[in-house]
Amino acid sequence: MSGDKYFIREQNFPHYVTFTVVDWVDVFTHLRYRQIITDSLTHCVDKKGLTVWAWCLMSNHLHAVLQAKEGHELSGIIRDFKKHTSKAIVNTNRTGKPP
Repeated sequence: MSGDKYFIREQNFPHYVTFTVVDWVDVFTHLRYRQIITDSLTHCVDKKGLTVWAWCLMSNHLHAVLQAKEGHELSGIIRDFKKHTSKAIVNTNRTGKPP
């Protein structure tokens, strides 16, 4: 976790998190980008051990209360979620359709 910006001490406790878009650009006003976020959250729940207690997607940021299930690390799930969604949004922006 040396590359992580923030260290999560209690990996399996619920945490309130906010993810913002660079320069606060209103990306999530478009359905295809909102779909990437919801699909990614669903994937993390189904495959990566994430519990989503609450979430609110705004035009340029996401608020969520997230928890990792036992045996999983929240910091790793968040890292993978951010990496995947940022790449998917950039690729969608280039091609005009989701990956």
